[in-house]
Amino acid sequence: MIDIWTEKYRPDKLDDVVGQKNITDKLKAFAKNKTLPHCLFAGTAGIGKTTSAIALAKDLYGDRWKSNLMETNASDERGIDVVRNKIKDFAKTKPLGADFKIIFLDESDALTPQAQQALRRTMEKYTNSTRFILSCNYSSKIIPPIQSRCAVFRFGKINNKDISDRLKYICDEEGVKVTDDGMDALLDISEGDLRKAVNILQSASITTKIIDKDTIYAMAAMLKPEEVKEIVKKALENDFLGARKQLMDVMISRGLSGIDVIKAIHREILILDVDAMEKARLIDLLGEYEFRIVEGGSEDIQIEAFLANLALTNIKK
Repeated sequence: MIDIWTEKYRPDKLDDVVGQKNITDKLKAFAKNKTLPHCLFAGTAGIGKTTSAIALAKDLYGDRWKSNLMETNASDERGIDVVRNKIKDFAKTKPLGADFKIIFLDESDALTPQAQQALRRTMEKYTNSTRFILSCNYSSKIIPPIQSRCAVFRFGKINNKDISDRLKYICDEEGVKVTDDGMDALLDISEGDLRKAVNILQSASITTKIIDKDTIYAMAAMLKPEEVKEIVKKALENDFLGARKQLMDVMISRGLSGIDVIKAIHREILILDVDAMEKARLIDLLGEYEFRIVEGGSEDIQIEAFLANLALTNIKK
């Protein structure tokens, strides 16, 4: 059986959580004093929200952490029944060898407004024996009465150095070698998401023990920065057919979607060799064509229209 690296290398202590020192320092103070308010962990995916919650429980309860922690995912169980039954039943039970238990509700922004109102009442009623940690991507989707009852911790994206150090540690443990350009590619693709970087690294390690840039981009099914630059440059130089052919060849060979292409171009816009106004125009175009694709437009047609717009606008100048 192959271990999943994101679980195998999940930190057991708050001291080992990567890239969120300001937050983990506060959580360690709670663990040291054996106290905890209701908490709201907000931030994008793969930046340590779940890891921090589990590590906090381990620091608080030691070997009894599993008995005093209930973890549930609101995207799977998002209705009012899960709050009235599953969560309420656990909140009623007494903690084991501790003053309170923890209910960790992941992706809580997926809860319906009715379920959140029921949760608010449960948080009030059982506050003496239970603490809630709510994790979400968008705190604005959590109703104000819940937010006001929680200490809010906003997790930022993990910086490249912390991601790189963690990936190097995993590579040493697993006997995998990543070249310098391969590591740069991992950092570029992950965009502060450590879980994504570890998953891509593990997938790449199955095919080869020496991982370079080409392996990473092939495994992630993404456009390389130099490919993006070349395609955009051709379109801006009025070579629409050349840009279209190159992009379609890459999309077909790697199975890329239109949104994948939009995101790849977006990552490279700010470092393209064009003036500031041209970059602003590209951002504006990207937003328009991403919206069209999300709303159901044909991906191929919209991507071709984006390239055509670049070429036509350049001709008009």
